[in-house]
Amino acid sequence: MGSLSHNIVGRLLPHYVLWSKKFGRLFVYWYGSEPRVCVTDAGMVRELLSSKHAHVTGKSWLQRQGAKHFIGRGLLMANGATWSHQRHVVAPAFMADKLKGRVGHMVECTRQTVRALQEAVARGGNEVEMSAHMTRLAGDVIARTEFDTSYETGKRIFHLIEELQRLTARSSRYLWVPGSQYFPSKYRREMKRLNGELEQVLKESIQRNREIADEGRRPSAEACSRGLLGMLLAEMEKKENAFGHGELGYDAQTIIDECKTFFFAGHETSALLLTWAIMLLATHPEWQDRAGRFLPFAAGPRNCVGQAYAMVEAKIVLAMLLASFRFGISDEYRHAPVNVLTLRPRHGVPVRLLPLRSL
Repeated sequence: MGSLSHNIVGRLLPHYVLWSKKFGRLFVYWYGSEPRVCVTDAGMVRELLSSKHAHVTGKSWLQRQGAKHFIGRGLLMANGATWSHQRHVVAPAFMADKLKGRVGHMVECTRQTVRALQEAVARGGNEVEMSAHMTRLAGDVIARTEFDTSYETGKRIFHLIEELQRLTARSSRYLWVPGSQYFPSKYRREMKRLNGELEQVLKESIQRNREIADEGRRPSAEACSRGLLGMLLAEMEKKENAFGHGELGYDAQTIIDECKTFFFAGHETSALLLTWAIMLLATHPEWQDRAGRFLPFAAGPRNCVGQAYAMVEAKIVLAMLLASFRFGISDEYRHAPVNVLTLRPRHGVPVRLLPLRSL
């Protein structure tokens, strides 16, 4: 296989490359009725993302409109005081002291994936498409550790989220047209149907968690609250006990939107991080002996609230995979990153696996 080019900006965002050459590192363009500023200078980006500019780095009306039937008004789409409050509520779930309790689940989920890969190789399939395995693994981890959800329920949720993500990316192409949110569209109808089904599954899962906590089938309600869902339910209970006073507390719909946000962000980005890392390790076998670290997250106050969680998860998964297999990129691999809200491999990442030992 020939060398792969990682200079992909021109492929994914050719218009930005053209505009930057024509108008410089800082310019304004219009997306429908919204003016947008494009900044390509790293120093200016760092300054813009700093805490003193937090009030202007939220989500625009069009972005929030586009995500309405996908992740709703969860943390990713919140602005101002609402964002600050939601961030304050969820951040403790990803602190170092909480992550220690998640490691056992992460190791067990990864061990199951390693066994599945070993079985695939034993059946004569030494080439394995890794992105699907990493998506299942990351989904299993977030479902177990933060939502105490069964594998089957988690699988159903992730399937619905993936379908919503695909349709959101398609329908977002028309957001710039004024009034387009009122146009009848097969994408919009399907999104509403899928969103309704997803919210029903989440409501059932949330209700189960509340019943388990109420009946004391866990050590305590406080122990339940160590997971993200438990923290959100505790926050809603706090608002209910205050008889609904205050505008910033969690209600049932906000919890559902937060669940959608973290089911999506907690498995999609981690799965892609692992998938691209494996692709690079398979393309450069010498790196497997000195696996480095490259985990990009945003800067400033709106950086990824779960980045410490993702770092721990990625280190555990990659360490266990590298201890079990030698990777080689398949001759069938086609390097074609595509932007579907996140950066995905269009044709997957087929990799040759050489088992090193058994777990």
